[in-house]
Amino acid sequence: MMDTKLFARGDEGEWVDLGQGNRRRVILHTDELMLVEFAFEKGGIGALHSHPHVQGSYIAEGKFEVTVGERTQVLSTGDSFIAPSGVVHGVKALEAGRLIDSFTPHRADFLR
Repeated sequence: MMDTKLFARGDEGEWVDLGQGNRRRVILHTDELMLVEFAFEKGGIGALHSHPHVQGSYIAEGKFEVTVGERTQVLSTGDSFIAPSGVVHGVKALEAGRLIDSFTPHRADFLR
């Protein structure tokens, strides 16, 4: 545990452009848990996808159309959602905004 980074500042982390008006940066991670910030331009898309990780997402800023499985809702600043393991999910930014996502276990593909 002594080698694990336990704190992060808001200006740390490298942004990765994902296209479609979407970029991300890994905030902190251990083998068991990962925090990631996603920033979206208005109209930006987090394409429908699934993964084996459980994902919890907090809308830090903005308004999003969020689909989890067969359900779609409009969520805005302060709202949150969970995407269970293997369930198809995605978002569309109805205005510019940011999501803070947690993944368990961590997303190794985000560290490459």
